[in-house]
Amino acid sequence: MLGKIIEIKDNKVILLPQIDLYNTENLIGKNVIFKSKTNVIVGEVVSFINNNIEIILIGEIVNNKFIYGDINKPPLNSTCDLITKNELDIILSNNSDNYITVGKSFIYNDYEIKIDVNNFFSNHFAILGNSGSGKSCSVAKIIQSIFYDYKDLPFRTNIFLFDAYGEYQTAFNNIGAKNSNLNYKVFTTDLHAKNVELLRIPFWLLTLDDLCLLLNVSNQLQIPIIEKALKLVGYFAQEEDKVIKQKNDIIARCLLNIIYGGEKPIEIRNKITSTLSKFYTKDINLNLNLTKGGWTRTIRQCIYVDEAGKMADVEVVISYLESLISDDFELSMPNGEIQYTIEDFYKALEFALISEGSLSNNKVYEYGNILTIRLNSLINSDYVNYFRFNSYVNRPEYIKWLLLCSNGRKAQIINFNINYVDDRMAKVIVKIYSKLLFDYITRLEKRASFPVHIVLEEAHRYILNDTDVEILGYNIFERISKEGRKYGMILGVISQRPSEISQTVLSQCSNFLVFKIFHPLDLKIVKDIIASSSDILTEKIKTLHPGTCIMFGTAFKMPIIASLYLPNPMPLSENCNISDTWYIKS
Repeated sequence: MLGKIIEIKDNKVILLPQIDLYNTENLIGKNVIFKSKTNVIVGEVVSFINNNIEIILIGEIVNNKFIYGDINKPPLNSTCDLITKNELDIILSNNSDNYITVGKSFIYNDYEIKIDVNNFFSNHFAILGNSGSGKSCSVAKIIQSIFYDYKDLPFRTNIFLFDAYGEYQTAFNNIGAKNSNLNYKVFTTDLHAKNVELLRIPFWLLTLDDLCLLLNVSNQLQIPIIEKALKLVGYFAQEEDKVIKQKNDIIARCLLNIIYGGEKPIEIRNKITSTLSKFYTKDINLNLNLTKGGWTRTIRQCIYVDEAGKMADVEVVISYLESLISDDFELSMPNGEIQYTIEDFYKALEFALISEGSLSNNKVYEYGNILTIRLNSLINSDYVNYFRFNSYVNRPEYIKWLLLCSNGRKAQIINFNINYVDDRMAKVIVKIYSKLLFDYITRLEKRASFPVHIVLEEAHRYILNDTDVEILGYNIFERISKEGRKYGMILGVISQRPSEISQTVLSQCSNFLVFKIFHPLDLKIVKDIIASSSDILTEKIKTLHPGTCIMFGTAFKMPIIASLYLPNPMPLSENCNISDTWYIKS
């Protein structure tokens, strides 16, 4: 027997040892069993105080099953012994048919840590820790293990990894070693990359919310302008003969709004001239002839303002424009069935500014003009290449294209290397793809039939307490964290700064791997997350070795300190070696 109980307070037990502590192997961190006639309680040795042993209670074994928690306490007359192999199996073993082996117990070196695939991957998870603590290796190892350890073929796996630094570009090249039906695909934002496909998003698949993010909308007055542009863009993108009636209606209504705007004739003429210089059809243009009585004049001549300040024949123009208006035509949002370019949208955005009457409203014009400036800057930047797509696809076809490898087979892992764009564009790209996938799976006839895992490296760059909620009414990651599981969309949050991540998202994570963390704010977040957390566990987080983490959550019977196996191949995540780079070998 290890010792006798002399004190029980809260979840701590003080034991008077009945062994020679000086000649016994280190007991710190080892598990003990309190046995009595009524229960079997599990504890963990945490310290020695005044030659006594301090133990915290972590759970109990009932009917050969381990139950985590310290509700029941051992009677004072309980015997206390070190845990046996059989008892340890009850606590740490995994009896699932589908599991992955990720490492070994830090305390019991011969005991491998196996994670139940369903319990871990059917819930949102977070991997947290300082730079250099082992996060990237753990991500690579866990994902590799899905394909290296499998008994059944994980063909329907759909992992979308957003690789902030390009660390994982070659980490999953071997997943098809056992079976050629397992494939890995990489998209890059490196415009000069060879043999790697460039990330490309069909511009016509972007929704109103996507465009608000892309154009960095900062005021809700800007949203109706973008919405109007979306309703117009299909008519500016198609051949005129196919949409001539609708296009005439759109331009005619715009010009009538200008005429009836209550401004001076000279201002009306200037606006009509400016509008028809950019937006016209064969039926509405400045040089179109209009007939009245026995004479014929162009629209340009009809809106001429004489010395008296009167417009010559504006009534003729009004009558003609009214004849082009169609009562059975109504603008609607595009549904992704019409292909258009970013330049088509720019033209529609310019027209939307005019047709919304923004030229007469300085505030609206100011906010709208900011949008055209931002869009024009994008068009003239290298980033525009990410929004060019050669052939037409709808949303389901595009998602299938994302998963299709050059060998014609399905990819199970898609890596988006977003290392070559700035933080703002990276955040926009990640949110656009996350929303695209979320919208797709929520519309499937059979719920959760297409499981999707979105793994976000450096998640604090994307999952922020952002302005999305204020502008759009929601944040896509918070929506996924709260609603995604029932549709089969799971988030994997990888971060060195949990305090900067949306707490709504973190609160929805069910499984955690926590590596070494120093920062007090980050430590507090983690401590608040861990069920029945203690200062002792928090102190352990501060002193963990690289590659060692505390695992806890629904996939684990209790918090486990594990040393993870290294992945193969390794991610490119090594820190800079100053001795090798500074000094020239003599």
